Amino acid sequence: MTPYQAETHGVVVRVKPTYLGSQSDPSAGRWVWAYEIEIENRRDTAVQLLTRHWIITDARGRIEEVNGPGVVGEQPVIGPSQVHRYTSGCPLGTASGSMVGCYGFVDADGAVMEVEIPAFSLDSQPRGVLN
Repeated sequence: MTPYQAETHGVVVRVKPTYLGSQSDPSAGRWVWAYEIEIENRRDTAVQLLTRHWIITDARGRIEEVNGPGVVGEQPVIGPSQVHRYTSGCPLGTASGSMVGCYGFVDADGAVMEVEIPAFSLDSQPRGVLN
């Protein structure tokens, strides 16, 4: 599967979600996904990821917003042409949903910028498969 991708201010964010059936318990109303994030700096100077903001929507339209410093306990500095990768996860109370958001970055000159995280789908069943 091709990852979801967005580029803002010369920073590319790619997302690859994966359903974790072994950690999910549909009979208890719990579905779990991992998502791999790759952040590529195409700028001429370093950038630092300071904050994250996620909007998580389940299949019933319930929205949860998550804000916080950095990602998985880090506020990485990403040099020119460098890539930072991490994996995180998301539980939902429905068999599908979506996530979208943004990162707050600061560049070498101290300018703050918002970088888009592309919207991506959380699907427990492969597309086109009926239950």
